[in-house]
Amino acid sequence: MSIITKKGDDGKTSLYGGTRVPKHHLRIEAYGTVDEAASAIGMVRSSGDIPEKFDLIFQRIQKELFTVGSDLATPDPEIHVPRVTSVMIEEIERNVHEIESELPELKSFVLPSGTRAATACFFARTIVRRAERQVTALIESGERAETVMVYLNRLGDLLFVLARALNRSSGIDDDRYN
Repeated sequence: MSIITKKGDDGKTSLYGGTRVPKHHLRIEAYGTVDEAASAIGMVRSSGDIPEKFDLIFQRIQKELFTVGSDLATPDPEIHVPRVTSVMIEEIERNVHEIESELPELKSFVLPSGTRAATACFFARTIVRRAERQVTALIESGERAETVMVYLNRLGDLLFVLARALNRSSGIDDDRYN
């Protein structure tokens, strides 16, 4: 089967379940941005020497972002697809607390710089924050996606501490904004 279907040539795409919507629909924008975030995390993983414990987290996040996309692409809660769960959110929170405990206390804003991997991670965080804003707009329009919103909020936090930790693992201090 070819990737070319020509079904999107009219400017519309299908949500899981068959509903056709414009390609600029809030739901499409949200899961498209989640797809961008997964690709950006791939750039982090390929950008340099990353400690294995962090690479395993990045790999898990990439897989989870496919679950986020599945959740967003399927508005009907009766359709069984992978969904974001509280367990996924709790795992991110555990990661944040563990990594944060190994970092200097945050006393100012941190500029997104340092190693290629850390800078790519800071960039991935901004993409996740954009997805979070889009999901917020989706919720305000009357759609259900609260668990996805919480997941993305925590993921943004995790990517921030991971970027700092990647720099620290390479001997680079935070580039603080004073």
